[in-house]
Amino acid sequence: MEKIAWWRTHFGDAEIRRVTDAISHEHISQGEITARFESALADVLGVPYVVATTSGSMSLLMALMAAGVGRGDEVIVPNRTWIATAHAPFLLGAKVVFADVHADKPILDVAHLEELVTSKTRAIIPVHLNGRAVDMDAINALAHRHGLAVIEDAAQAFAARDHNGMLGTRSDMGCFSLSVAKLISTGQGGFVATRDEHLYRKLKSIRTHGVNDVIHAQWSMPGFNFRFTDIQAAIGLAQLDRLNERIASVTAIHARYALGMAGLSRVRLLPVYPDQGEIPIYVEALCAEREQLIRFLELRDIDVRPFYPDLHVAAYFGNAGEYPHSRQFSEQGVFLPCGPAQPVANIDRVLAALREFENHSPGQR
Repeated sequence: MEKIAWWRTHFGDAEIRRVTDAISHEHISQGEITARFESALADVLGVPYVVATTSGSMSLLMALMAAGVGRGDEVIVPNRTWIATAHAPFLLGAKVVFADVHADKPILDVAHLEELVTSKTRAIIPVHLNGRAVDMDAINALAHRHGLAVIEDAAQAFAARDHNGMLGTRSDMGCFSLSVAKLISTGQGGFVATRDEHLYRKLKSIRTHGVNDVIHAQWSMPGFNFRFTDIQAAIGLAQLDRLNERIASVTAIHARYALGMAGLSRVRLLPVYPDQGEIPIYVEALCAEREQLIRFLELRDIDVRPFYPDLHVAAYFGNAGEYPHSRQFSEQGVFLPCGPAQPVANIDRVLAALREFENHSPGQR
C-alpha cells in the first residue's frame, strides 16, 4: 500500500512551459516576469503594490526594516506561529514579546494585547494561521491608539479574507509565503503587499542593498540582496492560473474531514470557516494521545506531523511566561494529510484509520 504523504501539491506541464519560455528568452534573474507576477498578485489582493522576495521569512524581515524596527524596540507576536515570525524582529535586535492565543483556535487573542504594550513597543505582527482571520479591526484600533506599525503575517492565508477584505491587506504591510506547503508555490519565495507608496519604495530599495538604481548607486539606506527570480515568477504565474481550483480543492478536503470526523471523541478537528472567507490550506486536529495517534497512523503508512512547539520555549528569546491557551495546541496538535493535490481516496483512507483509532485499545497496533 502506498504511503500517504502529509502534503500533496502539483507542478506540471504548465510550469515547465513557463520556465522553458523564460529561460529561452533569457529571463533568469529578477526582471520583467517578476514584475508581471507582482502585478498579478496585487490584482488578486486588490492592492497597488507587491514586492517579491526570497521567502516568507524574508518578507517579514524586510517589512520590519521598512517600518524602522531595530535594536531596543519591542515587537508583539503570537506564541503560536512558525518561528520565522519571531526570528525576524529578533535578528534586527528587537525584543520579542509573546501573546497568547484563543482557547479554541491558535490565533492571536486580542483581548489581553493592550497590557503587553509598553513605551518600547514598535510593532504588532498578527498571524492568520491556516487562513484564519485575526481580529484586525481591534488590532488596528489598538495600534492607532499607541502609534504602532501593524505587519500581518499572512504566509498561510493568501486569498483568504475577513468581512472587510483580503487578509494581508488590512494593515501597513502584509507578508506572504510561496514555499512548497502553501496554496500556490514557487518552490521558495515570498512577497510583501502594501497600499503605502512610501513603504513600497523602501521595500524595493531594501531588496537590492538599499538602492533603486544599481548602475548609479547611492548608499542612502541599508539593505541586502533579497531579490526574486524570473524563473520562480514563471512558476508562480502558472500556479496563479489555477488559484480558484486550488482554493476549491483545499476547502473540499477540509469539508470531507469535517464530515468524516463528526462524532469522534479522541481526535478533534480544528475548525476553519470558508463561508466567512477563511481558506484551510491545512487540516489540523487535536488529540490528547498525540504520540499514540502518530504511531498508529504510521503503521498504516499515513504520514502526519505534530504541531511545532510554542515559541516561548526557545531560551534565546528570554521569555518564559505562561501561555495556557497555547499549550494545548503545542502538546496535542497534529497536521493530517492534506494539500491541493491530495487524492480523495487518501482522505477516505485517513478517515477510516481515524475511526479505527477511535475504537482501538492502547495496547493494540
